[in-house]
Amino acid sequence: MNPLFEKSVYVARREKLAQKVQSGIILFLGNNESPMNYPANCYTFRQDSNFIYYFGLTAPSLAAIIDIDENRTILFGDDVTIDDIIWVGDQPAIRDLAAQVGVSESMPLAKLEDYLATNSNRKIHFVKQYRFDNQITLANLLKKNVNKVNNYASIDLIKAIVSMRSVKEDREIAEMEKAADMAYTMHTTVQRNCKVGGTEHRLVGLADGVATGYGNGISFGIILSQHGEIFHNADHNVKLKSGKLLLMDAGIEGLMNYCSDYTRSFPVNGKFTEKQRNIYEIVLKANMAGIKMVKAGTPYRDIHFAAAEIIMQGLKDLGLMKGDVKEGVRLGAHALFFPHGLGHQIGLDVHDMEGLGEDYVGYDDEFKRSELFGTCNLRMARRLEPGIVMTVEPGIYFIPKLIEMWRAEKHLADFINYSKLDSYLSFGGIRVEDCVAVTEKGHKVLGKAIPKTVAELEATIGIDA
Repeated sequence: MNPLFEKSVYVARREKLAQKVQSGIILFLGNNESPMNYPANCYTFRQDSNFIYYFGLTAPSLAAIIDIDENRTILFGDDVTIDDIIWVGDQPAIRDLAAQVGVSESMPLAKLEDYLATNSNRKIHFVKQYRFDNQITLANLLKKNVNKVNNYASIDLIKAIVSMRSVKEDREIAEMEKAADMAYTMHTTVQRNCKVGGTEHRLVGLADGVATGYGNGISFGIILSQHGEIFHNADHNVKLKSGKLLLMDAGIEGLMNYCSDYTRSFPVNGKFTEKQRNIYEIVLKANMAGIKMVKAGTPYRDIHFAAAEIIMQGLKDLGLMKGDVKEGVRLGAHALFFPHGLGHQIGLDVHDMEGLGEDYVGYDDEFKRSELFGTCNLRMARRLEPGIVMTVEPGIYFIPKLIEMWRAEKHLADFINYSKLDSYLSFGGIRVEDCVAVTEKGHKVLGKAIPKTVAELEATIGIDA
């Protein structure tokens, strides 16, 4: 079991949620063990984040309800048997787990179906299930078609959860600071051990080892690649080559499940070429300007567009783009080089609450998602408020197939100097990312500063290799 906050924290969260939803029964399904290649060999267990937020418990095969109308909260689960004890040792009884988080009632898991059936005439609130086993369980509990059960997810519950989890409590930000400091060790370990002739695979192993040694492991699959233009490149069986840029996007989940997420890009041999430095400085400028703009009341979409304008102006100064910068960004010309959004919320999930639906998390009645290429990938557009924690991660990428397609179509040719791009087709990609908390007076960058200026990186790369 992971450590817990004081039980009053979970009680207060559940009470607030009940007040927001107002009536009915709120159903929470915790996660189960997930077999990897045969039943007894499972992936590392991770509890559902909503379950963690409202109940704190990280054991598998639990469920819970908040019966708003009856003012009851019940934890459902089964006590271990002697066969379980032989393999995993004695475990707390379900009633004792419930007491740890301020729940006074507990029942065997089999009783959940009876409770819901008895109250089937009332509104049962739940969120969409992202695991197929829980989707099947939910369909069986509610007597719904398994392929359609997620269509009945409660919008009222989703909006209530988003409103609460978006605004981080001080205790949550303190845990995220810990995860950020862990990420400092992770990233600098990789930077210091980067060496021409080594392998990406070894660096991934070093990063993974730090994550496991300090926290609950990685907060998402490590992205480490000399092909930074491939956003989620998972092939690490590659030697580190002089002259190439290495992009590392990685974070750690702390002991209380709060996440970090940072990206650094740097030359494998420890020395930027002039071309690499020129592109890198544009991305770094967009990153630092974006961070500076983070404050309560500012729409995150505005920060995204400001970063996009910095990127387009920088590329225009290098002769790769042309024309009016604001108009080019409005039409999406920058998206040839910067086709993703500037950032996302982070918390118990690295893309916090994304499973509840991006349009509920990052958009609202004021801001609707764009259909324009690039801008449509912006995960967060709405106004910031104190307690929100965002990533700020601009990038410039040279994606050969995308350049080839746009050039063949003469797409936005008034803004792009296609004749100048041939010498950049093997460049790769650069991204710089930090985690930033919105405060009452502005913002705070979380964690110890991971090297990111050209001078800092060149002084760090390979010194322990």
